[in-house]
Amino acid sequence: MRTRFSAEFVLGHVAGQHVLIRNGDVVYEDSRIVYVGRGYDGTVDESFDLGRSLITPGLIDLDALTDIDHLLIDSWASPDRATGLQWSEDYFRSRRADVFTAEERQTIRKYGLVQLALHGITTYMPIASEIHSAWAESFAELAGMAETSRELGLRGYLGPAFRSGVNIVKADGQRDVAFDEEHGRAGLAEAVRFLDYAKVLADPLVTGVLLPCRIETLTAELMRATAEVAREREAIVRLHCLQGALERELLQRWHGLTPLGLLQQTGLLDQRLLIPHGIFVDRNPLPNGTDTGDLQALAAANISIVHCPLTSFRYGMALDSFAAFRAAGINLCLGTDSFPPDLIRGMDTGVHLAKLLDHRHDSAPAEHYFEAATLGGARALDRPDLGRLEEGAQADLVAFALDDFRDGVLDDPIRTLLLNGTARQATHSVVAGRIVMRDGDIPGIDIPGLKAEAQRLFAKMREAYSERDSERRSPDQLFPPTFPYASAPTPSASKP
Repeated sequence: MRTRFSAEFVLGHVAGQHVLIRNGDVVYEDSRIVYVGRGYDGTVDESFDLGRSLITPGLIDLDALTDIDHLLIDSWASPDRATGLQWSEDYFRSRRADVFTAEERQTIRKYGLVQLALHGITTYMPIASEIHSAWAESFAELAGMAETSRELGLRGYLGPAFRSGVNIVKADGQRDVAFDEEHGRAGLAEAVRFLDYAKVLADPLVTGVLLPCRIETLTAELMRATAEVAREREAIVRLHCLQGALERELLQRWHGLTPLGLLQQTGLLDQRLLIPHGIFVDRNPLPNGTDTGDLQALAAANISIVHCPLTSFRYGMALDSFAAFRAAGINLCLGTDSFPPDLIRGMDTGVHLAKLLDHRHDSAPAEHYFEAATLGGARALDRPDLGRLEEGAQADLVAFALDDFRDGVLDDPIRTLLLNGTARQATHSVVAGRIVMRDGDIPGIDIPGLKAEAQRLFAKMREAYSERDSERRSPDQLFPPTFPYASAPTPSASKP
């Protein structure tokens, strides 16, 4: 089946770089693009003329939230309340439990995946909070998620997250990590099982990957075992690290090494490694402020940094800097990591944070960020057939409407979309030739019903913080409103 998408602007790809095509066409047959350009005059089975829209390659989100987001309630916590957002040591030792049933977890996954699709993301690697689980993720949970992803038609790089420790708050209020090493070994076994499952499944939209949790929650033994599996299976590894002061402090205390040093010692500093955030490197003023070679080491190892500008900004941090990482030859790709999974808002945030950090208006222009959201993601996945609209590439695309009065006047379509728009302007998306979103709708999805169920599950998630809090504070104490709610008015006595 041959399909044509036409729009006032198409972001094509010629001679190794993105190019804008005015009044362009993208034509694909089955799962492959057969034409990108102007004035296609061949026959097609279905045609979409989207008018004043921008058609781009499908967006690639490599730290994609597939959860109900907790940033909504924890990104502004004061120090006295922040301890209530972690497990207490007592909860870890004697009371840890799953907040949600297995069925509820699948509903949460579906909710997250539908959000990704509605925001124009076509390829993703998931992230979800483990704080609401008895430990981490299971094979069964990710197998169920893979089926939902296939039903929706998204391209997923999946595997259960695993860890051998969990961040806790001790009785004296200090932060630490408590370990259960057997759970770590079992988690890696579940991850290997998923690699086998994905191989047998043989669906090009499901690829098994290794997703260990934060570096400070892994023993050196588990890191070495993960590196060995990655080499044997030629599997991608994504590991959250270089993202905070506590991580750095704990690793130096336990191993006498920086995070990069531990990655190298355990064999994980490899070209198949993706690192979300990458903020706490030596040149950043928070850990050091002096360039002692971290960026060069990352570049030499062909590491991909999964930059999550909007989430980092909301927690008061920033990559220092996008331009410096890019100049060092480090592959930069993007993630959302929190709600909304809106890479357009994320790119806009990143562009302006880069201006502040480098004191230059042109430090990280819109085109560099859009390359990271497409070509950078494709490089991280070693998929030269993704992230570009050109003949022979995968038929993955997304269209953004630019015709709303509230979008303002139009100059360059990419820059205008980033400055004035959001990913909510996505109207159509295609993955491997299948239409995933049509006119802003996901076929077969009961959006009102899913929204209501997500709200119910959010309330359940919010209530569960009290059980883990060392002080057993109520949700209203941990998460007070911005302004107090007015009391109900007292009925006045009727006048004679």
